[in-house]
Amino acid sequence: MRPKKHKTTGSNDLFRARLDQIINMKHELVLLAGKVDWDW
Repeated sequence: MRPKKHKTTGSNDLFRARLDQIINMKHELVLLAGKVDWDW
C-alpha cells in the first residue's frame, strides 16, 4: 500500500517560505521571466 499524498492548500506552511518571499521580485531575471511567452 502506498502512502497517501498530502493535499496542498494555498495556505502558508509554518516552516516553508514561499518563493516570492525569498527572491527579489524586482530582479532582472524575474522581470524577464514575466515577459516570456511560456505557453509557446
